[in-house]
Amino acid sequence: MAYPEDNIVSLVQELQKKAHYENLVWEGSFEQYLDIVKENPLASRTSYQRIYDMIMSYGTIEYVESRKKITHYKFFDDATHGGKDALYGLDIPLMKLVNVFKSAAQRYGTEKRIILLHGPVGCAKSTICRLLKRGLEDFSKTPEGALYSFSWIDREDEWMKKELLGGNSEFLCPMHEDPLLLVPQEFREPVIQELTKGKELQYKLQIEGELCPPCRFIFNHLMVRFKGDWKSVLKHIKVRRISLSEKDRIGIGTFQPKDEKNQDSTELSGDINYRKIAIYGSDSDPRAFNFDGEFNIANRGMIEFIEILKLDTAFLYDLLGATQEHKIKPKKFAQTDIDEVIIGHTNEPEYRKLQSNEYMEALRDRTVKIDIPYITKLKAETKIYERDFNGDRIRGKHIAPHTLTMAAMWAILTRLESPKKANLSLVQKLKLYDGHALPGYTEENVKELRKETLREGLNGISPRYIQDKISNSLVNEENACLNPFLVLSELHKGLRHHVMVSGDEQRRRYEELLAMVRHEYEEIVKSEVQRAISCDDEVVSRLCSNYLDNVKAYTQRDRVKNRYTGDYEEPDERLMRSIEEKIDIPESRKDDFRREIMNYIGSLALEDKTFDYRTNERLRRALELKIFEDQKDTIKLSSLVSRTVDPATQERIRIIKSRLIKSYGYCEICSTDVLNFVASIYARGDVRRAS
Repeated sequence: MAYPEDNIVSLVQELQKKAHYENLVWEGSFEQYLDIVKENPLASRTSYQRIYDMIMSYGTIEYVESRKKITHYKFFDDATHGGKDALYGLDIPLMKLVNVFKSAAQRYGTEKRIILLHGPVGCAKSTICRLLKRGLEDFSKTPEGALYSFSWIDREDEWMKKELLGGNSEFLCPMHEDPLLLVPQEFREPVIQELTKGKELQYKLQIEGELCPPCRFIFNHLMVRFKGDWKSVLKHIKVRRISLSEKDRIGIGTFQPKDEKNQDSTELSGDINYRKIAIYGSDSDPRAFNFDGEFNIANRGMIEFIEILKLDTAFLYDLLGATQEHKIKPKKFAQTDIDEVIIGHTNEPEYRKLQSNEYMEALRDRTVKIDIPYITKLKAETKIYERDFNGDRIRGKHIAPHTLTMAAMWAILTRLESPKKANLSLVQKLKLYDGHALPGYTEENVKELRKETLREGLNGISPRYIQDKISNSLVNEENACLNPFLVLSELHKGLRHHVMVSGDEQRRRYEELLAMVRHEYEEIVKSEVQRAISCDDEVVSRLCSNYLDNVKAYTQRDRVKNRYTGDYEEPDERLMRSIEEKIDIPESRKDDFRREIMNYIGSLALEDKTFDYRTNERLRRALELKIFEDQKDTIKLSSLVSRTVDPATQERIRIIKSRLIKSYGYCEICSTDVLNFVASIYARGDVRRAS
């Protein structure tokens, strides 16, 4: 339906109806709310139950890695908001976090703890909290996540308006409390039994806590006025649906530390409203107190403590009662009940400080620490940069293939600990972590590699540094196409001024890792150019199948059937060696290599997996080199660096470039660059052979 420019209001109104706005502003009586709870007791669930149900409402995916079943929670993909804050490569830490929520939802004890996200800078601690807060906001607007609070209304009762509501017709519960708290403590058990009669519930419905001080004050005065008639008191109650909102300070709070002189505990638990003292006559009257501290307004939802361990000690003491007893102590008032998820996050220096502070033992005892390390999987790290630097966001400049991957590779190499196995390089370890297969290494070996590390993922380069340097490279007007060498050069230049590089030794190590990445990139582009020349996956697959048939017959001391004559012949040793020599397998090790290949295929079969030569890097490389060597005479790559190229070679080069563009994502500029680069490598090789 099209709308004229002067009728935009109608468009917004139509969209608002689609958003079910009417349901979000529902109001009714206490009796109507009881009907809602009787129909759906989850309307009165706790904050931990709400946050767990919110996460689970998005669904899960289960997969097996290193023989361990892992659950991926789709909520953290942030699909609702276009993946803006999607998390990658953190499934195991997020599983631990969700398990804490699950335990707390069942009231197994973790609901009385502070959840502390601990990890290095830039590891997504704040992003996790932002996702949870925004998720709660969205969930509270759905029918499944609906929650309710109440307000006091005068019902045209002048005495109540004047004496209890300070001249107002309505007084909203400042802490957005559940209306069921209006049920007197001694009658709650039979009320719960009646509300849940005949229902199989995921959680046991409980009514815990007391009304906040101003609501309790009004409730008690009404009970006196109506001589204990609770039903008459309820006539002055209006129940309303609420939507959690950080901006509106409803159910979601955020507290950030300031310098010691400006920190004030009233920011957490509220303060006196001096203007209202004139109305109510005393600063000890709860109606003259603003219950708008972060703890107060976060009731029913979640509070985030940014850099929690940088807080003044006095604030940390406030957390003790808030976590263990679910109570806070506003100035001049009795302890006040709260129901909220308390999440803080901190970096390692502050956490070590907490560990060494013997006076903070009580806080440590009430803390559940969830380690959020840096990503150590190449595919996951690459996704971070692909989300920020892609064709939709970067206009007018092409990003060459492997540019973001090489930056991600260097970032991960800085986070990995050197393997203890002498025959395993750091790059090979990275590939194993990323799911690549290496001869002699199984999933169990990968599991052992992770176990033998102490601080892997807790040190290294932050994704923010990589993002900054990619941005610097992109805004450089000289670069018509961004390639890996430009980004790696930018990363190298920035090391001298990077605040997270502690000294010359660490900088030299990072420079060595950059050299490793450059070498890896050289191998990748050489392989791509070689494939562009041979250009036929079917040819590689046929060669692989032929090789494996011969290896199988060789290892089993059998004969192989000739595909053309049908005769059974001895394994083709010449073919097998022509492939194995491409990756420097000596004659003395050929039997070991062939057995490794067959054992690898056998282990995949036991796991119901199909063998694909692309997953075995050494074999893939050997096959591609074999085909390249067979076909490379059709073009002399080294002639590219020559000033004179004959027309036939020019046409062959044009075909190769078109293959690079079509099959590998290169543009006209970077395909030329990569061909020239690979040609220079072969030219150097020709010079060395000639000398």
